[in-house]
Amino acid sequence: MIPVHTSVMPDEVMEYLVPSRPDALIIDGTLGEGGHTLRFLEAYPHCRVVGIDADVVMGERAGARLSEWQERFELKTGWTDEVLDNWGGNSPDLILMDLGISTYHYDGSGRGFSFKSDEPLDMRLDSDGESDAADLVNTLREEDLADLIFTFGEERFSRRIARRIVAERKKAPINNASILAGIVAGAVPPQARHGRIHAATRTFQALRIAVNGDLDRLSRLLAIAPDLLAPGGRLGIISFHSLEDRLVKRAFRALDIRFGGTFNVLTRKPLVPLESECRSNPPSRSAKFRVIEKPAEGYMK
Repeated sequence: MIPVHTSVMPDEVMEYLVPSRPDALIIDGTLGEGGHTLRFLEAYPHCRVVGIDADVVMGERAGARLSEWQERFELKTGWTDEVLDNWGGNSPDLILMDLGISTYHYDGSGRGFSFKSDEPLDMRLDSDGESDAADLVNTLREEDLADLIFTFGEERFSRRIARRIVAERKKAPINNASILAGIVAGAVPPQARHGRIHAATRTFQALRIAVNGDLDRLSRLLAIAPDLLAPGGRLGIISFHSLEDRLVKRAFRALDIRFGGTFNVLTRKPLVPLESECRSNPPSRSAKFRVIEKPAEGYMK
C-alpha cells in the first residue's frame, strides 16, 4: 500500500496563512492528497476550500480522504494557472501552492518519476498531456537535450549525459526510468556518482519540468494569483529547487511595497523546515516557503 503523502511545513503554513474572516475562501492550488487542505478544514470550521490538481488520480485520492468535508470542500481538476485564469467565483482569502511532488508519484504512480523505479518513462502529471519524458529522451537532438538538462536541471555534466543518451538510444529506445538512471550515472565522472544526491537527480528534475511546463505555469500563476486575492488576502508558495524559488523571489520583490509595489512581503527571507522535520520527512529538506499579503481594502500607497 502506498503511504499517504506527508505535507511539508504544515505548522508554518498554518502560522502564516491565517484567514482574516471566519467564512474565508481558501484555494489549495496543489491539492495532492489533501494534507494542507485537511488542516485548513479542521482549523477553520466555517471556511470553504477549493482544491486544484492536474492529476485525476490525485484528485480521487484526496476526494476519498476528504469525503467527510464535502460540504465545505470542492475539487477542481486542471492546471492551477488555467483554473485561476478563468476564475469566476469570489476572491480567495488565501492561496497556497506546494510545488513538490507527492509520495504517490514517486512510489506508486507507475509513471517513472523516480530514478529508482522500474517504470515507464512518462513523468506526466496530466496523463492526457501530449509528450512524455520518453518522447523527449528519444527524439530531441543531442544539443537540445543537453540544453534542456542544463537549463532545467542545472546539471554541469549535461553535455556528457546527452551524448551518452543519444549513443544508447541508437541501440534501443530508452523507455524505462531505471534504465535512464543507469545511463546517466554511467555518463558522469566517477567522483560525481557518489555525492549527496543520486547522479540522475538533476536530469530527472529537468525532464519533469519540461514535460509538465512547470516553470512557465509558475510564472503565469505568479502573474495571476496576487490580483485574484481578496483585500488582506495572502499567497504562500513552497518551492523545492532554486529555479522555482528564484521565480517566486523575483515576483514577490516586484510586488513588495519597499520596492514600489503595494504588497507586504511577510517572509523577508524564506522560511525553511526545522531540523526535526527534515529528520522525520527527508524530502522536506529543500523546501522554502515565501508569503505575501495583499493590502486591506481602503489602503492607499
